[in-house]
Amino acid sequence: MNATAMFQNPFSLHGKTVLVTGASSGIGRSTAVECARAGARLVITGRDQQRLDETMGMLAACADGEHKAVVADVTDPAQLAQLVAEAGQLDGVVFAAGTHGTSPVRMFRQAHLESVMATNYIAPAMLTQKLLYQKQLRNGASLVYVSSISVHTGTVGVGPYGASKGALEAFMRALALEIAPRGMRANALAPGLVDTPLVSWAEEWFAEQEKKYPLGLGKPEDVAYGAIYLLSDASRKVTGTQLHLDGGIVWT
Repeated sequence: MNATAMFQNPFSLHGKTVLVTGASSGIGRSTAVECARAGARLVITGRDQQRLDETMGMLAACADGEHKAVVADVTDPAQLAQLVAEAGQLDGVVFAAGTHGTSPVRMFRQAHLESVMATNYIAPAMLTQKLLYQKQLRNGASLVYVSSISVHTGTVGVGPYGASKGALEAFMRALALEIAPRGMRANALAPGLVDTPLVSWAEEWFAEQEKKYPLGLGKPEDVAYGAIYLLSDASRKVTGTQLHLDGGIVWT
């Protein structure tokens, strides 16, 4: 056997089944597509049937595989339970579903704050709990939570969003210790501003923020590549931490 035949790519996801939430658009969709290209079998979920079908079409076009789509609102306990029931055994999960939740502190209301926390923190935490309780995560599974650099830097108007992602990271660190005995890992991706539909509502603000990024604004695939690293065996000794994907942002 020659050296080329013996080489095993540690970044490959061949043989792994990965669940991606929020896969109907943006970071979640890109992550699902790139994971399929890396060899994974995908279980994807999102709230919009049509957009989820579009993602399934992209998966079929980029790689062969028996991928599955489950329409679900992860903030709804009944739909979350159904998603878990249909997901099967998993080697990895990327928690990409989220909402922006921007508001100055003096303007937000409790209902708004609760909605942001429900989507960005409670839903991924409860999905994790259910997958562990139902024993649907294989030994060595990798859990990847999409966080934000807003947790680590101050930005006007993103208090509710940053707080929800901060809770998610704190949860992730405790989880990493709890699941380590089974060789499982938990990490977070902390991207800077990414050009997705989630931020399309504020074009002027978006253009102003772009000036702060020496390497330019992020693209969904940039986050997807980080997810592939954390899902793969190449990161088998990485747990309980966050990977910053901030393009060298300059805070002033």
